[in-house]
Amino acid sequence: MPPNEEKARRRVRLDAFAWAFVPYAVVSVIHVVLLAIDSPAAGPTKLLLMPLLMIPVLVSLRRITARAALALLSLAIVFSWLGDGAGIFFPAAPEVPLMLLFFGVAHLAYIALFARHLARRRMPRWALVYAGWWVAMLLGLGPHTGGLLLAVATYGVVLGATAAFSTRCHPLVATGGIFFLASDTLLALRLFLPDSLPSWSSPAIMLTYTIGQGLIIAGSLITLRKRGS
Repeated sequence: MPPNEEKARRRVRLDAFAWAFVPYAVVSVIHVVLLAIDSPAAGPTKLLLMPLLMIPVLVSLRRITARAALALLSLAIVFSWLGDGAGIFFPAAPEVPLMLLFFGVAHLAYIALFARHLARRRMPRWALVYAGWWVAMLLGLGPHTGGLLLAVATYGVVLGATAAFSTRCHPLVATGGIFFLASDTLLALRLFLPDSLPSWSSPAIMLTYTIGQGLIIAGSLITLRKRGS
């Protein structure tokens, strides 16, 4: 195949990949705005986020040969979706423990994905800051978590590990890990120390969450697509 034709095809594939994120980005913005104006439509839009984030994964299927990596990526998205809708999907069950469980599984899938399939370098020394974050959060929130102390502490370990292992990956993944950590930190403060956050905390939580998830998925797929091409 002539070089110019091959470049054109690659450009088309790249354009399709980039456009696959547009529905997720648009609904993310809409969801954050709806939260900011306290609209009841915010709930349904939240449940659209993770399914829309599967679109880039589906678009990339033919370009990625590492099926185990795709399975882990999909698992993380599915369990994130379950975490997003825990209170809606399981109204009779306690919401916070279910959220911790579902997102905990999602983080374990991300950790396995980062460590086995996406790692490009050693973990930098500065990643130790995530261990310090865990200690600080446990000291600050521990007295206010009641019977959820062990669950919160365990979830904090996997959340911090996700952020730490993301530092070994594509810069987009590492940045996404920071945003995801920031989102869950704000959420924890809102749940256990509600008076410590202003009224705009809900939009901030979801803004950092959607950015974090989007960057993690984008960086992961970029790495896997390059290796699978």
